[in-house]
Amino acid sequence: MDDHRFLPLFLRHERELAGIARAYLPDWDAVDEVIQESSLVMWRKIDELQSDDDFVKWAQVIIRFEVLKYRRNHARRRWLLDDELVSQLMDESTDDEISNHGLAAENRSKAVRECLGAFSDDHQRLLLAPYTDDESVKALADRGGHSVNALYKRLGRLRSKLHDCVTEKLRHPGLA
Repeated sequence: MDDHRFLPLFLRHERELAGIARAYLPDWDAVDEVIQESSLVMWRKIDELQSDDDFVKWAQVIIRFEVLKYRRNHARRRWLLDDELVSQLMDESTDDEISNHGLAAENRSKAVRECLGAFSDDHQRLLLAPYTDDESVKALADRGGHSVNALYKRLGRLRSKLHDCVTEKLRHPGLA
């Protein structure tokens, strides 16, 4: 097993691989889980990789099996697409589509992080509350002495600002 070979390749392409997995999974928690499991398989099988230039294509095959395994393990969840259709979509994706999707996901993720960082801590907490188990919007409303309805209205305005910021950053990636 060649650790010195695996780690630089994985780190160089990690976001691209996450973008590939995200195309077939419902949320980033699922992507994190699949990428973690996939990286273990890749690490164990790195000696089977013929050329470093083929890493993404090789990793995509491993991710494919890990995505399908994840979906089987979470079978109680109501999936929008069945396994057969997901598998067919994976088969029909071209290398360019995969690469472009990975880069687009990386750019979107970077833009969201940058835009989110421009909000105050309270606003960031409110924006992220619906997506975390740590603190609900209701708990934030109770603690701040606001009505839940008022906080959801504020959340809507903040989401709109975040959306505008991300859209602008994606249109003009070189601007700070």
